[in-house]
Amino acid sequence: MRAMHISPDEALLTRIVDDLAERGWSQQDIFLPETLTRELALECRKRAAEGELAPAAVGRGPAQEIREGIRGDHIQWLEPGQAEPCDRYLQLMDSLRQTLNRGLFLGLEDFEAHFALYPPGAFYRRHVDRFRDDDKRMVSAVIYLNDASWQPEDGGQLRMFFKDGVEHDVQPIGGCLVVFLSGDMPHEVLPATRDRLSLTGWFRRRGNEPFEL
Repeated sequence: MRAMHISPDEALLTRIVDDLAERGWSQQDIFLPETLTRELALECRKRAAEGELAPAAVGRGPAQEIREGIRGDHIQWLEPGQAEPCDRYLQLMDSLRQTLNRGLFLGLEDFEAHFALYPPGAFYRRHVDRFRDDDKRMVSAVIYLNDASWQPEDGGQLRMFFKDGVEHDVQPIGGCLVVFLSGDMPHEVLPATRDRLSLTGWFRRRGNEPFEL
């Protein structure tokens, strides 16, 4: 049986664009339907059980290395056609990409994403998502896949650092989406007491082009 196609909520996508234009980030606590969130979480756990998630590296190209003192998540990149729930998620992200281009003229050409599983105690120290020698990543998008029973004391918050010195913690509850400008938002992942599941992705442009927002 074919799964039902999810139509994007145009008002919600427009709200994300407005947030990015106004402050450089957006948090939507209810972005994914509960059913799709659960299916993506099951897919992430299935891949983890089958040994398909690998320790994430820092850096890029030949300089990549595993450094658990910086980040401790296990990841696997999404490819179209691997799993039906993942394809539905990628379709939603492509709708957001098109809305971002219409509203902000970013010239976003594609979207890349990976599952990220943080085992208990794992973290990711403060960083920004854009590489120093590669400016393709323009907008970061993180969707959480944890169940609704997640409590603040379970940890695993995404801590965002704003230019005025203010910090903001996002609770990693399933279905919540956080979007921010990749080169402008330092952030970190705090350790959790439970497995912490997410899909982390980036909207990318061609690169090495002038940009202003």
